[in-house]
Amino acid sequence: VQEHLKDAVEGTLRLKRLLSEDSQDGGNSLVKRRRAMEISRCGPEQAAKVQHLMAKWDALDDAVMKHVLEGLSMAEVEKLDSSGYMPDKWNYQKTPADLTSRHAAECREKATLGGGALDSLMTFKFKWKLNKEQEGLLRALSHKDLRYVLTHYDGKRDMKELVEEAKEELPLDGTSEGCIPGAPGIMAVGRFYRLELIDPTADSAVFGDANLSFALNLARHRTALGHVGRVIATTFESLEVLRQRYKEIDATIATLGEHYAEVYHEVDCTQIATNPKFKGLEGTLGAVYYNFPHAGSVGGFFDGHPMVNWRHENLMRLFFRALRHYVKPGGIVKVASNMGAVGVRFSYITGSALENEFDHMETVPFLQWSLHRYGRSYGDRRDAYRRPDQGEGYNVQKAEKDMVYTFRFNPSGKTLPPQSIRLPPTLATLEECPDGPFTSLAGDAKKTLAKQLHTRFMMECSGQHVG
Repeated sequence: VQEHLKDAVEGTLRLKRLLSEDSQDGGNSLVKRRRAMEISRCGPEQAAKVQHLMAKWDALDDAVMKHVLEGLSMAEVEKLDSSGYMPDKWNYQKTPADLTSRHAAECREKATLGGGALDSLMTFKFKWKLNKEQEGLLRALSHKDLRYVLTHYDGKRDMKELVEEAKEELPLDGTSEGCIPGAPGIMAVGRFYRLELIDPTADSAVFGDANLSFALNLARHRTALGHVGRVIATTFESLEVLRQRYKEIDATIATLGEHYAEVYHEVDCTQIATNPKFKGLEGTLGAVYYNFPHAGSVGGFFDGHPMVNWRHENLMRLFFRALRHYVKPGGIVKVASNMGAVGVRFSYITGSALENEFDHMETVPFLQWSLHRYGRSYGDRRDAYRRPDQGEGYNVQKAEKDMVYTFRFNPSGKTLPPQSIRLPPTLATLEECPDGPFTSLAGDAKKTLAKQLHTRFMMECSGQHVG
């Protein structure tokens, strides 16, 4: 990895190192169990608070609970203690550790704007902590004036003075942002994101597009608008696997070629800095798309289970950290997901973007997006015999709750701290898991499954897909 790109993959390498070191630990099951319960993965102060909570909840022998609590911040652990929260140990569907993990995530999300539709002024107000008077002033502005304020406000200037300055400015000439300057501001900005009026000269990239149908939709859109920027379409799987699942894949690739798009296979969006196909693309992407991200299902576990959910959260954290080096300043990133998803939660998307200096601009209802009509797929072996749009949708999740989370890259020029990651469970913790696929297992069978899952997690961190 080139020196200037090491930050883009540091988090992934750290995850792989943690899993690799854990797999090398030998010893019998008794030693491993003691290791799962005694070795702390957080600071001494938090470790003491974790022990206090586990004693309070009568969960001192719960290795999965220990894993959950050690993965939280000190502030979150203290809040769990002071709030009086107590997981329901008699819940017939979820274990106490699973319930605590979900409760902690929901508490974090209460401090956000939520996962539903948001216009540009709602996100702008939240970022700068504006009052109702300032919000009312901005909602009355024209397209030209509102864009000027959204671009130039720094949290320090007097809002009324900036508005007056905006009114004196001439409309932008020769750009899509400068069109219809007198239109109602908030409506015009919203239409801009819905109609996909991106930089016509910059390249765009699509990640995780299993059957390439969205990339084809985007390529046709850019061709119709006369764009000269390329569409870089990527898949996680190899072409051989895609041919087994999608009989139309070769025709789709041929059509993409007619629109001068480039197609790359076996691309892990968290490790593009190590992919030679992306060499020289640093700082060039004007638009990036990732629709319905998912780290892959693990048989027997729901996506929100703490033994597997860390993969979904780290997917978003590492994705946005990698993008920092490839998206040009002012570039747009769009991640489509269901606001009620329990795998990649909406807060994983918005929080990971914020950590990496991607400003949240809008949350657009998916069905209002001009690019929403494409052939959805599961992205795994199920696609060989059925698709989501063939009479069966994703479980529980309704199309009306699908959202497009829209961000703009606004780098400060400062060096960011290493990317935070959600710690994976140790092999010893997996062996102590009482539910999911481990429910009816014991002895060697349980150890074998734990080892298989641990090996799978290591493979995923190396960019290999399973499922």
